[in-house]
Amino acid sequence: MEEKKLNEKESLELISQMIQNTRTQMMKHAGLPFLLWGYSTVAMSFLIWYLLRETGDYHWYCLWFLLPVLPLSVTIWHTKKQKKMVKTYIDRIIGYVWAVFGISGFLLSCASFGMRFPILFVILLLMGMGTTLTGLIIRMNLIAVAGGIGILSAFGSLLVQGTEQMLFFGLAFIPMMILPGHYLNKKSADF
Repeated sequence: MEEKKLNEKESLELISQMIQNTRTQMMKHAGLPFLLWGYSTVAMSFLIWYLLRETGDYHWYCLWFLLPVLPLSVTIWHTKKQKKMVKTYIDRIIGYVWAVFGISGFLLSCASFGMRFPILFVILLLMGMGTTLTGLIIRMNLIAVAGGIGILSAFGSLLVQGTEQMLFFGLAFIPMMILPGHYLNKKSADF
């Protein structure tokens, strides 16, 4: 097979096409983590709220520890599947942001079982901050605003009492994570 010599214009077009292909691959399913965590959190919130309302047994709160099983498993599987792709600096930064917020949220959730502090407020605040930072890092204002809504929702959750706070918590994940997840996937389809 004979190698073809490219002129300057063809070389630039090839480089441009390679960059576009890489960007398209990176954007593909970018909203998946937001959707996994958002829908799982809404479903778990409503399930725990329902079980608490029907039984009055506060042991149902332990179900929160099952929340990460599905979204974390699928996220890890999806990340390993994409190992072939080049991981950019921005990908690593976003990964670090969510690792810090996720681990902090988990540890605070564990600590909340022995103490009395508003854990739903804290988790909403952390997830809102993570979403805001993600939006700022990837320069998508809609994602940053969605995170801001999550932060404001955290403070709003302090005004809701009893098991109804669980519903408020779940509903807050719709504008904070589910809508941004669909938006990111729509943007990736446009590429």
